Amino acid sequence: MLLSMTTAMAAHGSVTKAEFGKMPDGRAVDIYTLKSDGIEARIMTYGARIVSIKTADRDGKMADVVLGYSAFDGYLADKSTYFGAVVGRYGNRIAHGKFSLDGHEYQLPINNNGNSLHGGKIGFDSLVWQGRAIADGVEMTLVSQDEDQGYPGMLTVHVRYTVHHDALRIDYVVSTDKDTVVNLTNHSYFNLSGNGQGTILDEEMMIPADFYTPVDATQIPTGVLAPVDGTPFDFRKPTVIGSRINEENEQLKIAGGYDVNWVLRGKNGEVKTAARVYDPVSGRVMTVTTTEPGVQFYTGNSLNGTPYGKAQERHEKNSALCLETQHYPDSPNHPAFPTTELKPGETRHSMTTFTFSTHAK
Repeated sequence: MLLSMTTAMAAHGSVTKAEFGKMPDGRAVDIYTLKSDGIEARIMTYGARIVSIKTADRDGKMADVVLGYSAFDGYLADKSTYFGAVVGRYGNRIAHGKFSLDGHEYQLPINNNGNSLHGGKIGFDSLVWQGRAIADGVEMTLVSQDEDQGYPGMLTVHVRYTVHHDALRIDYVVSTDKDTVVNLTNHSYFNLSGNGQGTILDEEMMIPADFYTPVDATQIPTGVLAPVDGTPFDFRKPTVIGSRINEENEQLKIAGGYDVNWVLRGKNGEVKTAARVYDPVSGRVMTVTTTEPGVQFYTGNSLNGTPYGKAQERHEKNSALCLETQHYPDSPNHPAFPTTELKPGETRHSMTTFTFSTHAK
């Protein structure tokens, strides 16, 4: 029930706050609705999650293009998908949950096939952030204490969601009081036909990347930057997602579909195109730009129709895709990868924007 409501008006849109639910300990979870002239996005304080993004198809019909749940209890019950969440302190995997920094070895919780995934057993996705309305959006703040999930340093995180015409922009700002590693990303699942409208296998994907980071049987990068040329991972030209997903390829077999990191062109920190997705049914196009060096393209391989929450809402395999802009998985254990180290006195800023448009038939 939406119990309380405040509205902050800005030049290009509005920001509305309401209560979305309560944690088991009684803490309130708020949801912020951001509206521009082109899209509507809803962001909640539990996991700093994107709950919905509504945008128009080629006929002007609005629909929600991200997966999620209609009620808060669905998110509480679902401990595996990370729908819409900011994942951290380290998004993606760290091998065996171990890394060394400044001569000290750190042990993280193991929660995925012998590795540490998305920050550990109690990651940023399962915490209540502090929300604050800002111009055209909301700022989510979280302070992760020293030794939280085994990571060194007190980390202060600000994630700002803002809407501008047909775009949702995410800005990440992090700082620490001790040497640490950090890799934040958003784990939204997109289906440009609309939530619940079949699979994404007929959508077209373009990823302007010449290399990807192949993985071992536990989905840890081998350290090699492999060329996409001649492989099912070549999306340099728009390609139907389902056209090669079942090919006899060891990397596809390991993940049960696409779930690997692409090495984006351009320097780390420079704005670059990470991906472009086109849905021929609705005409919707989503263009992803980022300052991050990589993007993890995931085809929802682990979604299996499990019902969650009182509404028993479920999502099937390949019913959505993720484009997680990020540093490479397991970077702390691969010195040749772009570094994820953060030192006291540094403030790291990264940005990702999801821009929506349409194509005529």
